[in-house]
Amino acid sequence: MGLDLRWRKLPAVQQRFFFYSVVAALVFLLLLLRLWYLQVINYEELQDRSVRNRTRILSFAAPRGPIFDRNGVLLVDNRPSFQISVMRQDVENRGLLFARLAPLLDIEVSELELRWQEGKRFPAYRPISLAWDVRREIMERVQEHSVDLPGVLTEVRPVRDYLEHGSAAHLIGYLGEITEAELKSETFDQYRAGDFIGKTALERTYESYLRGEKGQRLIEVDVRGKLLRQLQVEPSQPGNKIYLTLDRELQRAADEAFGDKTGAVVALDVKTGEILAMASRPTFNPALFAKGITGDEWRVLALDNRHPLQNKVISGQYPPGSTFKMVVALAALRDGVIGTKKTINCEGDFLIGGSRYRCWKKRGHGETNLNKALRESCDVWFYNVGLKLGIDKLSKAAKEFGLGSPTGYPLPGERSGLMPSQEWKRQRYNKPWYAGETVIASIGQGFVLATPMQLAVMMAAIANDGKVLKPQVVRKIEDWEGHLLLQPEPEVLRQINYSPETWKAVQGGLVAVVNEPHGTGHAGRLDDVLVAGKTGTSQVVRRKSDEEEELDKDGNIPYRFRPHALFVAYAPAAQPEIAVVVVVEHGQSGGRAAGPIAKRIIQRYMELKEQTQQELKE
Repeated sequence: MGLDLRWRKLPAVQQRFFFYSVVAALVFLLLLLRLWYLQVINYEELQDRSVRNRTRILSFAAPRGPIFDRNGVLLVDNRPSFQISVMRQDVENRGLLFARLAPLLDIEVSELELRWQEGKRFPAYRPISLAWDVRREIMERVQEHSVDLPGVLTEVRPVRDYLEHGSAAHLIGYLGEITEAELKSETFDQYRAGDFIGKTALERTYESYLRGEKGQRLIEVDVRGKLLRQLQVEPSQPGNKIYLTLDRELQRAADEAFGDKTGAVVALDVKTGEILAMASRPTFNPALFAKGITGDEWRVLALDNRHPLQNKVISGQYPPGSTFKMVVALAALRDGVIGTKKTINCEGDFLIGGSRYRCWKKRGHGETNLNKALRESCDVWFYNVGLKLGIDKLSKAAKEFGLGSPTGYPLPGERSGLMPSQEWKRQRYNKPWYAGETVIASIGQGFVLATPMQLAVMMAAIANDGKVLKPQVVRKIEDWEGHLLLQPEPEVLRQINYSPETWKAVQGGLVAVVNEPHGTGHAGRLDDVLVAGKTGTSQVVRRKSDEEEELDKDGNIPYRFRPHALFVAYAPAAQPEIAVVVVVEHGQSGGRAAGPIAKRIIQRYMELKEQTQQELKE
């Protein structure tokens, strides 16, 4: 009460002064408490925010892992690529800058403007790419005029370098810029827009091994995002090293032998299933994709009716023709339909149900046993045997060798081919199976389809007495310290059981095809190595109107209607090591078109083997 009395006695001015003094003291006290809270209690959180507000982390690409052949020869590496970029916060007059820069880069101003607009979706502190993979002289020209080009940067980034150009391109694959859909996937959660990733084949399947770890730069920026200085650099880590099963020298031999023909070739190690050479023709240059393919370049590839982007080794499906006859012979011998000495008279045609099925040799082959049927590829012999065997038994035997289903090739894109049966036709067409269809299937025509890879697996199984092997493309993967990360082992998918006599009879027939008189595969014969093989010709379906109306000036069938040429082989016949399959699209004759290619590949394989043995002796 005494305080209240004294307060009332104070003049009004003093009362107001005292009140405002107390309020001011309280305000200052609150400010001090808040400052203490910020500086002491919440220091770490605010310090972290401050750092984030003034610093940025920029990542830069890591070199992808190199790819070697089985002997350590480098096939795919990285090369430095010069890129011209611009920091847009440093550009005051874009029109003037582009007018100066365009002639230096040999690019239209409108194109630079377009790339500027595309780059605006990125943060201000990230450079906008205006030109990439430019020549060194252009990069030097830009650097010489750097005083007149504020904000323009010359950067170096690794770009995939395919040393063998288009060789084995379908096995190795190519790169492409990551898509928005891929960025949303958990698989690519460590990637960002603008990154290049493996799009096909090995580059895609082994992306996690090849990609490496990005490097990082810690930079300081001002409130407008302008780069002030670089604070820290963390170098990138290159991807791991992949060693393929391919032999570069054998691959080159396959490429050279095939020349400008269209089709596919594959060579397998018959003991391990390793792919020693593989080519799909025509090919393409993966380097086009590594630097960023243009619309015009893409259209040239996409519109080519020879399909250079298709891997014909695993996705090309062809009627196997007479190369299928070994399976018919094996199944017939096992089932007791025919013996090795039993003969069938071939008069040049075969009648069933009012339909006539001709042999390729119009005059016929006369009395023909198993060995002669294989050697001279007698259609009538196989018509008879296949019909007695029946389509279901024939289908079952073919599927044991891997026909009609994927072989297990470890990279994407493999197709299954087709091995028909009565049930398959009922389900597919709701129609019964006819005897005439069995006759056609017995010589690898009709509904029967196979990929070159399936034929290679089949041929390797015949060479090694029934071991069906899974194809392999990677021999091992190592890090840069030499630690083994992956080493696939040979994998036997199944063992086909035939008697030793059955294997010997068919294998002897394949030797006769190449090495005996009248053999259809004589073009694959070598003087110093005994080759076993089989020719094949697969018909291309065409309409009669096409055949009648679209003959060339010499009266020949147009190219696109000509039969495909096939040749399958293994060597040496006594102790097989390599199996080779060649398909020449529209090549017409397996012996003339495909046989010489297989011969050159086998010959080169034996030369390389002899060379290696000689080096070991020395």
